[in-house]
Amino acid sequence: MPGNEASPQTPQPPQTPQTPQTPLARAEEFIWLTARVLEQRRFAFHFLGGDPDPVDTALGSYLNADGGYGHALDPDLRGPLSQPLHTAHALRVLDSLGRCAGQRVERLCRHLTGVSTADGALPVVFPAPRDYPAAPFHPVHDDPPGELLTTGPVVGVLHRNRVWHAWLFRATDFCWDRVENLRHSHPYEVQSAVAFLDGIPDRARAAAAADRLGRLVREQRLVVLDPVRRAEYPEAPGYAPGERLYPHDFARRPESLARGWFTDAELRRSLDFLASEQQPDGGWPVRRRAWAPGSSLERRPIATLEALLTLRAYGRLPAKLSPPGPVPPR
Repeated sequence: MPGNEASPQTPQPPQTPQTPQTPLARAEEFIWLTARVLEQRRFAFHFLGGDPDPVDTALGSYLNADGGYGHALDPDLRGPLSQPLHTAHALRVLDSLGRCAGQRVERLCRHLTGVSTADGALPVVFPAPRDYPAAPFHPVHDDPPGELLTTGPVVGVLHRNRVWHAWLFRATDFCWDRVENLRHSHPYEVQSAVAFLDGIPDRARAAAAADRLGRLVREQRLVVLDPVRRAEYPEAPGYAPGERLYPHDFARRPESLARGWFTDAELRRSLDFLASEQQPDGGWPVRRRAWAPGSSLERRPIATLEALLTLRAYGRLPAKLSPPGPVPPR
């Protein structure tokens, strides 16, 4: 009987397993979904074979008439005003493009001369007639002191690019004095000291200072040498819960002087941990204290780019990471 006949089945196409996304592909999707134009352009330049001009153009939107950078280029300082932390961020971008030279940098150095402290250094936050929102860990003082935290990275990048300007003389002396006389420090200040030492022309003096600094970092337990036991390492005063730094945070590239602070096993564990920190959405986390939604959202793509660049520098990612695309509109 018809009711007993088997119903014909519609043929189903064979199921093919979906190719799992690579870590870079996941990060790429995260960047296109969440990043500012600047970080999108930087990603395209570093990982998709993109042109440096769009990065330069995007960075130019943060440039002020005084030669400095503002407009929350560093996401923890909001508002349009030029600030030293923005300058350090801009110089890192220009350095990565090979464009840390010319009239733009000359104007920037003139700006730094005008905002420097009496000892020729840069404060973390420069006071201004009008207050704009800033992270609570960057308090504004009426007469702020010069800090290695901001001065070190700026001086290091300028020296590495063979920039010569009168501002650099006193600022360089300030950094040498701070680095060679550090007795107690915190992880981010040590990062800035490394940025200074990695760029300074006097390599013998830099190596000697780095050797002493590395011993201090290990003695004061400012670096987590074993990520599995990270809870046993102290957090620096004022840092957020879980805000600790690892060997890869100091030795961002193999040629850094800080690379000599760590054994191969210590660095391997650190890089393994960095790779494992990629989140399900493709981005890397930000460990510093969250204080404003916009700052936290903008900081994660920056952290993701830094993680990818560090992993690639140590051969953890292939040289050619992704085909061109999706291409940002011109």
